[in-house]
Amino acid sequence: MRRRLRQVSSLRATFTVSFAAVAAAVTVLVGFLSYDAAARLVRVDQQTVFAEVVQDLRDQVREHPLHPGDFASSDPDHDGRPLDDIIRPSRTDVQVLGPGGVIVDHGVPPLPVDGRDRAVAGAVEAGGLMEHKDVDVTGDRYRLATVSLGGGRGAVQVAQQFSDTEDLLRELQQRTVLLVGAVVIAAGLFGWWLARRITRRLVRLAGAAEDVARTGRLGIQVPVTGYDEVARLGRSFDRMLGRLAQSEEDQRRLVQDAGHELRTPLTSLRTNISMLRRIDELPPDAREELVADLALESRELTDLVNELVALAAGRSDTEPVRRLDLAELAEDVAVVARRRTGRDITVRATGDTAVDGRPTALQRAVSNLVENATKFDRGGTAPIEVVVTGPARQPGMPPTDIPAPLTSPTSSATSAVSAASTGGHVPVRVEVLDRGPGIGDDDLVRVFDRFYRAADARSLPGSGLGLSIVREISAAHGGTPFAHPRQGGGTVIGFTAEGAQGPD
Repeated sequence: MRRRLRQVSSLRATFTVSFAAVAAAVTVLVGFLSYDAAARLVRVDQQTVFAEVVQDLRDQVREHPLHPGDFASSDPDHDGRPLDDIIRPSRTDVQVLGPGGVIVDHGVPPLPVDGRDRAVAGAVEAGGLMEHKDVDVTGDRYRLATVSLGGGRGAVQVAQQFSDTEDLLRELQQRTVLLVGAVVIAAGLFGWWLARRITRRLVRLAGAAEDVARTGRLGIQVPVTGYDEVARLGRSFDRMLGRLAQSEEDQRRLVQDAGHELRTPLTSLRTNISMLRRIDELPPDAREELVADLALESRELTDLVNELVALAAGRSDTEPVRRLDLAELAEDVAVVARRRTGRDITVRATGDTAVDGRPTALQRAVSNLVENATKFDRGGTAPIEVVVTGPARQPGMPPTDIPAPLTSPTSSATSAVSAASTGGHVPVRVEVLDRGPGIGDDDLVRVFDRFYRAADARSLPGSGLGLSIVREISAAHGGTPFAHPRQGGGTVIGFTAEGAQGPD
């Protein structure tokens, strides 16, 4: 349990951390690029405005002979002052220097003046420029430009504060960091919720698997909701448990039935073997009877074991599927049965009797039906008939000259049911008809059960598995077995086959 919780916690943690990491990476990248672009635009805009102001000032002093008084803030005439053209667009600080660099009009705040600025103020040529990229003014940072008025008349200093811009950008940076942190936390919480939602069904599925492994019970119902991949996994797991439970039940029932059927011949063999200790004391007739009984019981035991092996092997579906003709296969079975029993066995076919199936399995199914007929019609003289009926042949296919098979209302109804169950496609039908004592109505419903033998047949040799093998093979080929009385006496027994079914 602890290891399962650690695995689930690790999966949830992986989802959460991964989701948060991706969100953090995207948010940091977007935030960094956005901040860098905004900061670059703000700085470039401020520098561009300041450069334009300085250039306009230089153009003015070059075009017109201006004096320091023209830039004085104490000038009562506010219309058309050069000072207004400097201050309005950029909210700059202006300070006016007279000859020799003497401050004529202080800026607000006062701007520093060094030797280079005084040299510009005393310059003869108008428009001379001295720039200071970073100047400290009362604790704030400014960019400063000194422009000569020419003729030694002085200069004008223009300053633009950029520390407030940097403060604004710094605040923007802090808010971006806070936003990134909030997004990362929100992404982590959402990732944890999403991981919990996804893994909750996986936890139930893992719990069901562990319960099966711990208790060995396959009848556990797996709760499944939704239609996504996890739901498909849950449904597949539930179907798998159902198949395993059915297989386990079939195996348990087979073992119980096999044990019950094996007990009788083994008991008889044990009794006869104990009699062998006194075989010298027995008369010749009793000896012959004992040996014959031993041979019969050993054959019965061998046949039973072979049938069990065939039944178990028949469910493995390892034989490859290929196209075959059931009429030809039935003829091969009839040839062997004639040689073994000396009985007259006829085969009649009509329609298209080709199917996709497993040859060995289908041959065994037909052979079991024929052997069953010869066993129950042991003293009969009428031929045993094997009738193979398929759907009508398509145009262009060679016609058959084999006589039409015998039919009955029951067989027609069964064919209709089979056609309906296969979506309108008529499967191939194999029937074996005999003139034996027939099968009682009570036995018809159970004749294909494992080890089931009618009361009249318990004295005859056999294991009771032959017809159950027919049922298994027919089901594996998309068909169903059937049995019903034959008109005039006897039995009609057989199966339908559409083709071998693939795995679900």
